[in-house]
This record gives sequence, structure tokens and C-alpha cells, in this order.
Amino acid sequence: MEYDKDKVDEMVLALLFLTTFEDHRQLRAWKGMDWGAMDRLFEKGYIYDPKSKAKSVALTDEGAKRSEELFRKHFGEVE
Repeated sequence: MEYDKDKVDEMVLALLFLTTFEDHRQLRAWKGMDWGAMDRLFEKGYIYDPKSKAKSVALTDEGAKRSEELFRKHFGEVE
């Protein structure tokens, strides 16, 4: 099936915002998303390498900012 991978990546990054938490001054999110999308987000510089035994992935500063922006854009304001 063909689909717009950039749109999928945008939605995955937006949804990562839902599960973000701070760990040792680093913003992390639970990584229960499609591995292809996670790899592309890593290649785009939004997250650090998701290939580890950790159940969460660290977001880069740019990724954390973009994740929140996309969440607000697609799902509304955060309370």
C-alpha cells in the first residue's frame, strides 16, 4: 500500500507528545509506534536512535518542540 510517509511521520511525532515525560532533564516518550516511522523520525533529527532495549525514546530539542506544535495543530490546545 502506498501512503504519504511524511504525513504519517507528522502524526506519529504529534502523538509522541501524549506520552512525553522528563527523565534526567531529557524529554522522552514511550515508543509504541510503527518502527518505520520511528526510524524516519530519527533520520530527520527529531528523536535519538530508537533501537535500544529502553521502552522509551529521547526526543531532540527540535523534536520536542515540533512534537508539541504538531499536537496542538492537529488535536487542539493542551490544558
